[in-house]
Amino acid sequence: MDRILTRLAPARREGTPFGITSVCSAHPLVLRAAIRRAVRDGGTVLIEATCNQVNHLGGYTGMTPEDFIRFAERIATKEGLDRSQMIFGGDHLGPNPWRKEKPEAALEKAEAMVEAYVRAGFGKIHLDASMGCAGEPAALDDRTIAERAARLAQVSERAAKASGAPLPLYILGTEVPVPGGADHALEELRPTGPEAARATIAIHREIFSQAGLEDAFSRVIAFVVQPGVEFGSENVIGYRPELATELTALLDEEPQFVFEAHSTDYQTRDALTRLVQDGFPILKVGPDLTFALREAAYALDLIATEMVPGYGDRPLAAAMEAVMLSAPGDWQAHYHGDATALRLQRHYSYSDRIRYYWNRPEAGRAFEKLLGALRGKTIPETLLHQFLPQLSAAEAGDPEDILVSAVDRVLADYQSACGRPI
Repeated sequence: MDRILTRLAPARREGTPFGITSVCSAHPLVLRAAIRRAVRDGGTVLIEATCNQVNHLGGYTGMTPEDFIRFAERIATKEGLDRSQMIFGGDHLGPNPWRKEKPEAALEKAEAMVEAYVRAGFGKIHLDASMGCAGEPAALDDRTIAERAARLAQVSERAAKASGAPLPLYILGTEVPVPGGADHALEELRPTGPEAARATIAIHREIFSQAGLEDAFSRVIAFVVQPGVEFGSENVIGYRPELATELTALLDEEPQFVFEAHSTDYQTRDALTRLVQDGFPILKVGPDLTFALREAAYALDLIATEMVPGYGDRPLAAAMEAVMLSAPGDWQAHYHGDATALRLQRHYSYSDRIRYYWNRPEAGRAFEKLLGALRGKTIPETLLHQFLPQLSAAEAGDPEDILVSAVDRVLADYQSACGRPI
């Protein structure tokens, strides 16, 4: 299972780079799309959960790490994917969910979370202690970050040995901004400077060695840096390989590692391919997948409005607007502008903060109403052409399959970019 991850750096050195898509979502239809693609291609699926999404206290999904793995495994069983073809990763594991608390309290919760992830069977662990907690600056210095990462690694190592789980593979470092994408329009983004990346690697190696964690550090497969890609609420910064050449040259000095690329959502297929070739073979994607899902769901909402008597006028979109207005905590601080701008962002932003609401009961009922309205019905080709022009009449079957296909079109770009391991 882990060999595909440990082969990333050697493959780059040998001139045969390949990549792997990191699917960062808890939506069952997104996971079904990723798992179905792995079944079809005979490949491996890497599924990741973030610290805010899934943790020992439930996260915004209400799932613990063990719950999340069982949840994904049930989907895999239905789709016919063998467990050996699944890798589970924990993303940004650190104090971020509790950063408003004092450092020690936040770190104790982060330790409990890391332990829960490792005991549950997550084998790829991203340790991220970069954010300041109450009374600290927002961005911490490299030494403090490395010391806290080492502290969390100690917990991870003990948990793996105590539970009999395989010793984890690690990702270290972080990118700016914090999980979820930027909350404002972006104009330009520079990649991490090579000296900054070199210093990050060096301080982690030093601190891990001082803590007696040399063996754990030998299982670090990648560092997170900023390749110069990001998305905001309304725009996307595309990858520019010429700006990252000095950064990627650092990998020749550090042959143990590759770089992990966060926020690769909405990049073109060509950009994703270059990222893999240049040394960023772990491509993390999340909002792009749920954006595609929402886009297709809203199209089906319009189709049902047109063709199903008594369905109503876009009840799914109306339900999502109502639930977001009734509980604005997951979008209010991230979207800006007048009432019209806020409404458009709530539904159509690249940041896709609507994804935090799909698991709420009101949203679930509206979603089921949509699926029930269209099951067993033939959508006229003309309506498909109007609202889902990328879909052929032959592909327009069960509404859930239409939604899965919408997500799979995004995954297809990632699969093309990643290629196959040799």
